[in-house]
Amino acid sequence: MLEGEGLAVIRGERLVFAGVSFALAPGGALLLTGPNGAGKSTLLRVLAGLLRPVAGTVRWAGEDALADLPEHALRLCYVGHQDAVKPGLTVAENLRFWGGPEAIARALAAVDLSPLADLPARMLSAGQRRRLALSRLLMRDAPLWLLDEPTTGLDSASVERLGGLLAAHRASGGMVVAATHLPLPMGDTGSLQLKGGAVVR
Repeated sequence: MLEGEGLAVIRGERLVFAGVSFALAPGGALLLTGPNGAGKSTLLRVLAGLLRPVAGTVRWAGEDALADLPEHALRLCYVGHQDAVKPGLTVAENLRFWGGPEAIARALAAVDLSPLADLPARMLSAGQRRRLALSRLLMRDAPLWLLDEPTTGLDSASVERLGGLLAAHRASGGMVVAATHLPLPMGDTGSLQLKGGAVVR
């Protein structure tokens, strides 16, 4: 189980949010909603161990998740708002850090990018770059997926395909925390609305 209790973050002189608490069981999904600047991306970065809260605790199976950051990194896949695609590498080469040829082939097939495997990534459209970024979720067996606006740039067919990937991950006991302005193709989700300095459950 992933839990957050009393989380608060200050950036510069601004309180981004405070008093954020939640619990997410295996197979669960939590949608982070709220206006721009409310702290959705910031909370994802806290859960990924990339940013330390000024108050509160993130727990994994009852233990402090951020006490051992390398161990925590093995539990999760984080796809941020930026696609983190290297334009000078091919589509397949962009995944080489995470696994071998077979894993790359499976991941690209899942997001319908197999025909573009040898294409330089600089030639991809915005939606194709987003699909390439999302394919990294499939390169290793991490129980926690952290997604920042995952449907940005995707067409309807790609959004439907993402829904299938999310459903399969959750069916196997995986968890999803996603920041979004738009509905995601997932049923049975929890919601946490951030309002910049406050949280509404």
